[in-house]
Amino acid sequence: MTTPNTSTRTGPAQPARRGFSSLPGWARSAIVVGIGVGLLALVATLTGQVQLTSSGTTQAAVRLLLPILFAALGGLWAERAGVINIGLEGMMILGTWGAAWAGYTFASPYAAVVGGLVFGALGGLLHAVATVSFGVNHIVSGVAITLLGMGVTKYLSTLIFFPVSQNPRQSPPVEGFETFSVQPLAGWLAAVEREQRVLLSDVAGLLGGLLSGLTPLAVLGFALVPISYYVLWRTAFGLRLRSCGENPVAAESLGVNVFSYKYLAVVVSGALAGIGGAALTLNPGQLGYLEGQTGGRGYIGLAAMIFGNWRPGGLLAGSALFGYVDGLQLRAGGEAVHALLYGVSILAVGAAVLWVVRRNWRSAAISLFAGAAVYAIYYSIDTVPREFASYAPQIVTLLVLAVASQRLRPPAAIGMEFRRGEGD
Repeated sequence: MTTPNTSTRTGPAQPARRGFSSLPGWARSAIVVGIGVGLLALVATLTGQVQLTSSGTTQAAVRLLLPILFAALGGLWAERAGVINIGLEGMMILGTWGAAWAGYTFASPYAAVVGGLVFGALGGLLHAVATVSFGVNHIVSGVAITLLGMGVTKYLSTLIFFPVSQNPRQSPPVEGFETFSVQPLAGWLAAVEREQRVLLSDVAGLLGGLLSGLTPLAVLGFALVPISYYVLWRTAFGLRLRSCGENPVAAESLGVNVFSYKYLAVVVSGALAGIGGAALTLNPGQLGYLEGQTGGRGYIGLAAMIFGNWRPGGLLAGSALFGYVDGLQLRAGGEAVHALLYGVSILAVGAAVLWVVRRNWRSAAISLFAGAAVYAIYYSIDTVPREFASYAPQIVTLLVLAVASQRLRPPAAIGMEFRRGEGD
């Protein structure tokens, strides 16, 4: 009698994934985007706030999300290699000044991008020297980089910009990029948007804003998302870099030069944050350097990366969310943000229903209570005060991090000090 061969068994069989979680990542993302667009269209129809889905709001959101996106990508590169980069804000500040100086000196927006990249990379190099070579606490080094960036740019502005602009806090105007649209598609979508058809015009407005008023910097930002994914997840170089953030001792034992990869990742991180600073300098609303113009966007970029669970697609979604809220409050003020509260209450109730289906009664009760509280605020006021609406992106940052904290999986060795030969 023969016995069944059990030598290949490694443990109990894992249950097959079912439902939404079994779908490919692109399909899940498409479903989430579809639900978001449908919700915005519903709220715009019920409240009459057409700015929620207008092409103008989308264009403003794209301009405002770019600095956050570049900073988030910078954080991704550094932290996947195991280095916490809370100094993104300081590197972005250095990038704003470097972009303004290079853009004014060479009278070219492309020179401004290169200038921002170089100054941001210098900040990243300093962070790498402190954390990788000397083992300085990553948080301490990041805070020091931010303070140093503020002080250095203030000194350089007084030294170089003041004789020209007569203002130590502002640079002379720099040349910006020419905008372009994807024609004829953008024209067709604009025509559909003007017809004000429910859902159809909403989708046309959102897509039309993505395809019009573009700049080479916007194309670069969106292109770097799939490029970063391919490099970090589909190449041997990316595998080695990510291994430095997961288990540097094991990586070193396999011949990976952990120090070199960490250095490269942090310098690239600073360069990307510097390009984010250049995006602020080249923003059509403020073509030039202005002291304090980053406004904490480096920290918001870090939050977008954490919200995206250290993945390129997720950080793009987080950047888009923050950029959209910021663009909405700038375009339409408190009335549009007030309408957005209605959408949040609907979303919370929908989440409660989902938790009930999954028999998670505690999460369902929390979602239902949150939805009722947000709706009570929406019902009790006619508009959100502009002072409060201007802080909507920061508030969204806190809420998103609170919600996303339950499913985060950072690199295993992030923030840990590494020394050669630790595995010997």
